[in-house]
Parts: sequence; C-alpha cells; structure tokens
Amino acid sequence: MSLEAKGMLKHYLEQRLLAGETHVGVRPGTLERMQGGRRPASMSPGPVGRAPQGRASMVAEEAPPTRPAQPMMTTKSFLESTAPVAAATTRTMSGGSAATGRAPAGVKLAAAAAARIEVTGETKAEKLAALASIAEKSPEARALGTLRETMVFAVGNPEAQILFIGEAPGFEEERQQEPFVGPAGQKLTGILKAMGLERRDVYISNICKFRPAMEGNQGTSNRAPNDAEMASCLPYVLTEISIIQPKVIVALGGVACKGLGIGEGVMRLRGRFYDVQGIPTMVTYHPSYILREEKLAGGGIRAKRECWEDMMKVMEKAGMPINDKQRGYFQK
Repeated sequence: MSLEAKGMLKHYLEQRLLAGETHVGVRPGTLERMQGGRRPASMSPGPVGRAPQGRASMVAEEAPPTRPAQPMMTTKSFLESTAPVAAATTRTMSGGSAATGRAPAGVKLAAAAAARIEVTGETKAEKLAALASIAEKSPEARALGTLRETMVFAVGNPEAQILFIGEAPGFEEERQQEPFVGPAGQKLTGILKAMGLERRDVYISNICKFRPAMEGNQGTSNRAPNDAEMASCLPYVLTEISIIQPKVIVALGGVACKGLGIGEGVMRLRGRFYDVQGIPTMVTYHPSYILREEKLAGGGIRAKRECWEDMMKVMEKAGMPINDKQRGYFQK
C-alpha cells in the first residue's frame, strides 16, 4: 500500500477515535498478515459487541453484517500499529478484461472501502433511516470543512432490485434534499421510464452525501467530490448496498466508478459488469454527460445509444423483460 493510502487510513482511524469509537474489530489473522506475521500484544480475543445506538462501528475487512465472534483491539493500538488495510478489489464479471483488480495506487479510499456502519432495525427501511441519521452527524464529513451542511442521503424503494449510484448532490438536490432532481435527474427519470420503471421502483444514492463547497458565493455552481470527501461518505454507501442487497448496481459516471473501487475511465470500463460486494455492477455514463453530449453536433446519439445498451444489460441481469420496441431504440 502506498504511503498516501496509509496516511488516509491513519486519518480515518483518528477521526473514528475522536468520534468515540474506542475499538476496532478485525478478522483472525488480519493483523498478522498486514504486519508480516507479528501479533500486536494489545490484541485480545473477544466477541464483537453491538455499537451504542447512533454510533458507527469500523470493521477492518469487508464482511457480512453479521458474523461469528472475532478478536477486538483498541482503535488507538490499531493506529499505533500503522498496519495497512487492504483496498477493496473488483473483478470483471462478464465480457472483456477492463477491470484493474484493485483501486489505483494512491487513491485515498482504502480505509473507507473496508468500513461498514452497524445499524439497528427490523426492516430495510428502518435500517436505512437509522443509517441516514448517523450519516447526517458524520464526524468524518464534518471534519473536512469542504462539504456543505445539508445532507442529501438517498431516495427510492428499500426493496429495489436496481440501485443507482451517482457522485454528489448539486444545487437543486441540496435545495430539495433529494438526489437527482435537477436536469441530470430529469434525464435519469427519462431513462427509467424507457426501462418501464419509475423512481419509486429503484433506489438512488450518491457516493458523497453532501454538496461539495466552493470558495466565495457558490450560488448554483457545483463540483465533483475529491477522494477525501468520497472516503468520508463511502462507508454509508457500502452499508446501503449491504442493507438493500439489490440484484444490480449501476455506477453513474466516473466519480461513482472510482469511489466503488472499480477504476477510472468510464469509456474504457462501461458496458461490463463488475463485482461490488458480490453484486454485479454496471458502469455507464452519468446523465449530466449525456446532457452535455446532446448540445454537440449529432445530438449525443452515440452516448445515448451506448447508455441504453448498458441499461438493457441491467434489465436482463435484473430479470426484467425487454420488448421489441425497447430493443429497437437508436437502431438505424
């Protein structure tokens, strides 16, 4: 792991310590593997206790929400060990060889990609509501000082078969406190309609839960979140995925693609499924890209056709029927 990634892990654990998270759970053998076989003296076996209500629990490796008892060690000791946490890996699930296998070196998402939030609730809706409450107070996001105050969590059906993930809320999303309600959101709604779906049929989220701030009078101007901003919110997104357990995830654009650990370069990666938490994930264009292409010569036909090809693969993966009219879109 690069020094930059190690630094990000250290920063993340420091933020958890400041937030009152005194212990970190690790799988047996994890510390030995990360430290070349050495077992920290401060590490002692014990069951994983449920985190107090409203408090996040950081897990050192990706794992199902419930699992057998595992060793615990103090967050401070884990910090002092300076042991790297492995970045989340992805692989191509079908077609081509575009997956890079690991997030690019130096990406500041390694620690966040290994974290999950422990929430309580009987139903998916209750668990998501509890997660949103925790996210709104997020000490990691607040500590950065580069994100605005209003949280825009997610919208849609907790039982959805398809989960869309974008980049970050913009002016309209912040104003209405709902993702994808501006011009790009209207384009996404149009795509859903062509699929035979409505917004209430799917679940829509963003890699970053807060609108990235800009210096001066920001007005309606927006910007993409940086790595640190994505990392501060990524545990919430990964927990959303683990709660909803959709049949398919759609990564909309480069920010979502990078944040989920798939890689960089939408044109290179689109059109194929990748594995994110065991769920097939399609990479495709962000609706805002399609809007920009529509203003150029040709009206963005290429981008719209390629995006629709991706969506038909998503429909097939989700077990949705595709009629002749849908298959005929954009055919000459």
